[in-house]
Amino acid sequence: MSPEHALVDQGRLLTALESEGAVLVEAVRAAPLEAPVPACPGWSLGEVARHVGSRYRMVRRRLVEGRVPDEWQRDPEPGQSLARYLETGLAELIDELAAHDPAEPADTWWPADPTYGFWRRRMVHETVVHRVDVEQAAGVEEREVPEDLALDGIDEALILWFGQKLPLLGLTGTKAGSVGVKAGGHSWIARAGPETTEAWHCSAEEAEAADDVVTAEPWRIYLWLWGRASLTSVTVRGVHDQAAQLWALLRLATR
Repeated sequence: MSPEHALVDQGRLLTALESEGAVLVEAVRAAPLEAPVPACPGWSLGEVARHVGSRYRMVRRRLVEGRVPDEWQRDPEPGQSLARYLETGLAELIDELAAHDPAEPADTWWPADPTYGFWRRRMVHETVVHRVDVEQAAGVEEREVPEDLALDGIDEALILWFGQKLPLLGLTGTKAGSVGVKAGGHSWIARAGPETTEAWHCSAEEAEAADDVVTAEPWRIYLWLWGRASLTSVTVRGVHDQAAQLWALLRLATR
């Protein structure tokens, strides 16, 4: 996928990274750092914040060096709060992304998109998903994910994580079948089984012909695919076993 084929304009992705990152920083600043994160057993809210701050710095170094870096700042400096650690890492990453055309070549882990645009998109969804983690851990009402970002995140979860990451990890389903996903005027097919794991954008008619069909508001499907919402948070038509397999496989791809 080249940057011009993303579901969201690249300029929108950059501004969304800035705005969603700011919300994440404020949520971390206001929340109890020891609170457990429901979607990440064994992790505290503070550990999620540290993970995201470290990820911002790793990606920036990867972009600058053109390879996965050996070293980067993985923890706050002495006396630096986690919120400030997040904030400075985010600002440095945004500066690096903004300084380059999204179509410019960059080192990524997806052969279909070796560009700076890949990282704009990837880090938006890294930020949004963990912003939801912090809100859930803090026990505050989650802000809905904007529809355009949710639709792009559905596409990323299915095409990139399900269709690309699972095969890289050598993981497959146990029962062959397909899931149609429909949200906000877009449709996808995810097919899994012992022999294949793949996903693609499709027509509404093709999605309707799948073994299971998942429908809901885009933000609900987005959170469901990322394991931040339960199996019952979306509507499933069919026998449900393929939808459950999709959900379980994505847990393995994104852990």
